[in-house]
Amino acid sequence: MRRATVIGLLLLTAGHPSAGSAQDALQPYQLVRSLQLVQDRIASGDHAALPMQAKLLEMADARFRAASSQDFKEPKNFRALLVYGMSGGNPVTVEAATSRAETDPQSLAVARGIISYLNGRPPEAIETLKPIDPMTLPGDLGAFLALVKGSLLATDEPAAALKLLDDARLLSPGTLVEEAALRRSVGIATTQGDAARFALASTQYVERYLYSPYASQFADSFVSGVITLHMAISQDKLADITSMMDAEREKVIYLRIARRAAIDGLTELSAFASAKAEQGRDGIHNEDDPRALLYSSLSTVTSGTIDDVRARLSKIDRSRLSEGDRALLDAAQAVAGEVIAPPTALPGEKSAPAAAEQQPVPETVAAEKPDEDGLPPVEGAMSEQSAVQASSGPAATAPETPAAAAASGDAAAVLPTSALATAAGLDPGDPTDAAMINARHQLDLIDQILGAAPK
Repeated sequence: MRRATVIGLLLLTAGHPSAGSAQDALQPYQLVRSLQLVQDRIASGDHAALPMQAKLLEMADARFRAASSQDFKEPKNFRALLVYGMSGGNPVTVEAATSRAETDPQSLAVARGIISYLNGRPPEAIETLKPIDPMTLPGDLGAFLALVKGSLLATDEPAAALKLLDDARLLSPGTLVEEAALRRSVGIATTQGDAARFALASTQYVERYLYSPYASQFADSFVSGVITLHMAISQDKLADITSMMDAEREKVIYLRIARRAAIDGLTELSAFASAKAEQGRDGIHNEDDPRALLYSSLSTVTSGTIDDVRARLSKIDRSRLSEGDRALLDAAQAVAGEVIAPPTALPGEKSAPAAAEQQPVPETVAAEKPDEDGLPPVEGAMSEQSAVQASSGPAATAPETPAAAAASGDAAAVLPTSALATAAGLDPGDPTDAAMINARHQLDLIDQILGAAPK
């Protein structure tokens, strides 16, 4: 029945002379049900339905603008107005139509909360919607309201948000609502440190909505979650989740994980992800993918492996890398070059050793500020000093130190040399280790500028 309605609407929008009058003859709830059906097909991977979604939103908007108070005496039409708003509709239309409607107080309260949400006023929306239990509403409206409330509470009340997102899925399985609820659950579970919930939501998303046009947002949350929860998620569980993806998506996911893990110094995870990316599936191997070779090399730059790493880096075809990854390759080669370079004597080291011993060495030694002269310019890049000066508040006038940069709300956080050394298990007093610390610091700064996801 619903599919027949959609087919009829397709005919109406194909340039039929009586399209306008036929559209007016449709009840608002019929248009919105058709819109939901199309959106559910999109969530399942039918990207060809995207133009139809836009057309149905346009038709619904026109119908609601023309709707009279008599139309909204039918409860299904007023619920449809609210669902339309939460499905990507025009907030101006929702507000105007609500002002003409005569309905019960709870429905009007829901409308006010949704209008606040659509107009970017989260505190007002939360205050209005908090007393309303989505599970007591008709299923079509309750599912969307649970999704909205879960999104609103994600930051301040993550546990309550996850419960609401579960309610949304319960009320509307197999729909765009469930797709969005699962996608948002992945991110909230990460911030909560709930590895079990993260793995379950990720598994369910990959099983059902891997081909959704919004799956790229899931991929971002999934990669971030794997990095954040790496101590709590086994490699076997990670492999179980990715095995449900097609080979190309699985490779890209592992490449992204390998890159992030390499930059964060998660050697074991980076090596595992790089190996999985190279291994491929179904007889298709990716050993020649320069990204996998680059990311695996980033996490293994030590004095013991430097010759092998330099040899592997020299074999990478730069022309097959994105601009961001070419800069990372340069940074990795700079790391390797610093490790094997002879140590440079500090100014005044030979002429005044006694004075050097008497004066405490400040945290902001020259070696802490990476020398970027040997690296290609990066569009939009700012030095640490420029970043601190550009920041507002007290940090803008603070002394140029790594601690000041870390305290600045707008500048990238930069660890002092001592912290870098401790994290890497290196000795700042050793010339080779000191060069590695400096070069790793440089690599971190570059990646903060470039972002974490390869293209």
